[in-house]
Amino acid sequence: MKKIIHIDMDYFFAQVEELDRPDLKHKPFAIGGLSETGRGVLSTSNYIARKFGVKSAMPTALALKKCPELILVRSHFDKYRKVSAKIFEIFARYTTQIERLSLDEAYLDVTDCTLHNNDAIKIAKNIKEDIFRETKLTASAGVSFNKLLAKIGSDLNKPNGLSVLRPEGIAEKIAHFEVGKINGVGKVTQEKMHKLGLRTFGDLQKLTLKELVDAFGDSGVSYYHYCRGIDKREVKPHRERKSLSVERTFHSDLKDHEELLLKLEHCFEEMLDRLKKHQDKKIKTLFVKIKYSDFQQTTIEAASMGKLKFNHFEKLFSERVQENDKVKTKGVRLIGTGVKFLRAKNLKNQLTFWHET
Repeated sequence: MKKIIHIDMDYFFAQVEELDRPDLKHKPFAIGGLSETGRGVLSTSNYIARKFGVKSAMPTALALKKCPELILVRSHFDKYRKVSAKIFEIFARYTTQIERLSLDEAYLDVTDCTLHNNDAIKIAKNIKEDIFRETKLTASAGVSFNKLLAKIGSDLNKPNGLSVLRPEGIAEKIAHFEVGKINGVGKVTQEKMHKLGLRTFGDLQKLTLKELVDAFGDSGVSYYHYCRGIDKREVKPHRERKSLSVERTFHSDLKDHEELLLKLEHCFEEMLDRLKKHQDKKIKTLFVKIKYSDFQQTTIEAASMGKLKFNHFEKLFSERVQENDKVKTKGVRLIGTGVKFLRAKNLKNQLTFWHET
C-alpha cells in the first residue's frame, strides 16, 4: 500500500512577508492591491483577515468592504520562489517522488523512503520540523494511502497541522466530509451538487455509478470512487503543468446561444478558482473547447491578452458560432474554457485575474 504525504504551506505568501515585517503578524493583511481602474484580486491573506471573510482570489474592493482595516501588501514573487526552492530541497531529502502542485504545495510518495523506519507519520513530522527550522515557516501535512485523502488531511487542522487518514473503514470515516473537499469539485459543481441535495461524501455514496454519470458526465466516475476514498492516481515527479481547463458535459444538447454563454461563464469562474493555485505561472494562450452532438469537437485558441477576462472567451466562442452553424443545427454536448502556460524557464510575471463581462 502506498504512503503519500501532502504538504501545504500555511498562507504561504503572507507568511513569507511576515518574516520581513513582523509587525503584520497581529494585523489583518492580504497580498494584492488595486489597479489604476480600481480593480484587483487578492493572492492570499493571513488568518486574522480570514476571520473577516477575506479569502484568496477575492476582489480587493470586496475584501476592503469586509475588512476596512485590511492592510494590502504588494506581492514579491522572486522572494516566494526562493523560499519555495528551499522547501523543495527539504522534500528531496526524503524522496525523489515529488509532484509539485504550486510554489507552496506538493505530494510526496514516501513508500520507499528508508528514513525513520519508513514511518510516514514520523517522516511528515520531520519534514514540517525541517521547514520550520530552516525557513521559520509552518506547513500543514496530510498522511494517507492515496493523493485524495492526503490532500484532504492537510486541510483538516490548519495551520501547522498534521492529520492521518488510515484505510480501515475509510468510506464511513469520510462520509461526513463536505463535497467541496473532493478533487475537481469547484464552486459551480458544488452548487449543482447542493441543489441535488448532495452535501457530503455520504450523500454521494448513496448514488449509483450510473446516477452520478447521468448527473455529472464523465466526472461522475471519479466522484463515485473519490467519495469512497478510492484514488488510484500516481504521484508524478517533475510534472510541469502545461495547461488547465474546465469542461461541462450537458444532459441534453444545447443550441441556445445565451444559455451556452452562461455555461461557458460557469466554466470560466471555476477555472479562476483552480488557477489560484498556479499564480506562479504565466498564461500563453486561451482556448474554448466545443463538442457537438455528433461528438466532433473543435478548440479555438487565441494568444493571451494580459489580464484574464471572460469576454475574451466569449468572443472566441461567438466568433466560431458565426463561422459555423453546427451549434444551431446539431447542438452542443460539451463546452469548456482553458489556458496554456508558458514553460517554467520563461516565467517572470505573476498571474492577474480579472472577471469582466
